[in-house]
Amino acid sequence: MPIDELAALGASLCFAVAGLLAVEPSRVLGAIRFNRIRMLVISLLLLTVSWFSGGIDTLSMDVLPVLAISGLVGIFLGDTFLFAGLRRVGPRRNAVMFALNAPLTAIAGIFFLDEVLSFPVFLGCLLVTSGVMIAIAYGRRPSASSHWEAVHGSLPLGLLFGFLAAAGQAGGILLSRPLMEQGVDPVAGSAVRVAIAALALFIIYGWTERGTPKDHSVWTRTIILKTIGSGVIGMGVGMTLVMFALTGGEAGIVSTLSSAAPVVMLPVLWVTSQERPALGAWAGALIVFFGTGLILNLG
Repeated sequence: MPIDELAALGASLCFAVAGLLAVEPSRVLGAIRFNRIRMLVISLLLLTVSWFSGGIDTLSMDVLPVLAISGLVGIFLGDTFLFAGLRRVGPRRNAVMFALNAPLTAIAGIFFLDEVLSFPVFLGCLLVTSGVMIAIAYGRRPSASSHWEAVHGSLPLGLLFGFLAAAGQAGGILLSRPLMEQGVDPVAGSAVRVAIAALALFIIYGWTERGTPKDHSVWTRTIILKTIGSGVIGMGVGMTLVMFALTGGEAGIVSTLSSAAPVVMLPVLWVTSQERPALGAWAGALIVFFGTGLILNLG
């Protein structure tokens, strides 16, 4: 299997682990505050790594504006909606809704990047989409009581946030793909995108929460470690793997493979919650798996 596809699959594992780590801190801190803190830490880490590795030299004034827009669309908007949905509907529903970024990216790539999808690849994207819908509609057991499955607020609104996160992710990938193909360093590219998104979140945070009393009691050791861990694994490693995969892989295929988090997450949730996922969740994940396999084997 080519290195680009392996990187995209590795990113899906990172996203699954990061999503589980993010549940508690995102609910305690709020989506914007949680994202703001983790992006600040990760942007400083990525900028430091790219500086010492020399990857920052691949950045030019021509690519910086596009990377900035990609960061605003894919990370600032995408991740804010992602964790807003996570707070409301939990990691499983949020992850399968976020998997819609794969077909969105594949279809948009045809029109904006002139990528040609064979019929098997297009069919694979349809299978992924169908699997997501089945997992959402039939994935919850009636007796499920785990906090992983709890709905906080409106379920339709949470699912809408997941879809908007998927659209943001798709837009960010489409903007980044030509730059990565031209030779921009993946770590440096990720550093710029995350730094711009972090700056935007700090501006929004300062505007919306000006004068609001700060509750410092929420900053427990567990919350801090989970916030940083989610950022390092998901934003640091996961998004950098996606950027690396885009250096040689087609946007639609990379997006599809990096959306396999629901498949990875199901057995993890089974172990952590001690509750077996419903048959619909497994059926949806299986369809996503076959759709991904169809793209890999016949694309």
